[in-house]
Amino acid sequence: VSDLRPSALPGSFDVSRSMFDLRSPPHRFMKRYDSFSSVPSSTSSRKDSQGSNRSLDTITLSGDERDFGRLNVKLCYVSSVEQIWITVLHCKDLSWPSSCGENPRISVKGILTLPKPVHFRSSAKEGCNDIEFMETFVFAIKLQSLQAVRLVFKIQTQTPRKKTIGVCSLALRELSSEESTHWLDISPPSK
Repeated sequence: VSDLRPSALPGSFDVSRSMFDLRSPPHRFMKRYDSFSSVPSSTSSRKDSQGSNRSLDTITLSGDERDFGRLNVKLCYVSSVEQIWITVLHCKDLSWPSSCGENPRISVKGILTLPKPVHFRSSAKEGCNDIEFMETFVFAIKLQSLQAVRLVFKIQTQTPRKKTIGVCSLALRELSSEESTHWLDISPPSK
């Protein structure tokens, strides 16, 4: 097993520091909104279900357009021993409801959606702009079984109580012995 903490991981280009980063001020000073109320009620002027009279604030901060962050994972299937290796690397630009506090403890729960689901969970880390997990999970499962399932990740706060604040997933159809890196966009959990 190799150390996964080198100073420059291949493929770890940080888009949030690129010239396309239009967010200002920095993320840690942004006001967070929960998914029920994307904008303070004083700035919302919604008149009908079509939204024909919505204010600009309502449009720019709607729940569908907000950035909930990204999860970076690596996958590999070792066919000689029929094992899937799942490495949870980073969680970047994560946003959470203000009800969770300033720096909640964050963990990543993974689920392989087999007929009998396989669950695993990372350790809990303090919430910040770039949460580094660097944890690998290994399961002995036949490749044919994996190619029809999804790998689902739930981003959860641990305090004051366990709460799912975001989800993302990917299909395992093209799983191979070649290690692959994925950046998954985190979405709000479905109601």
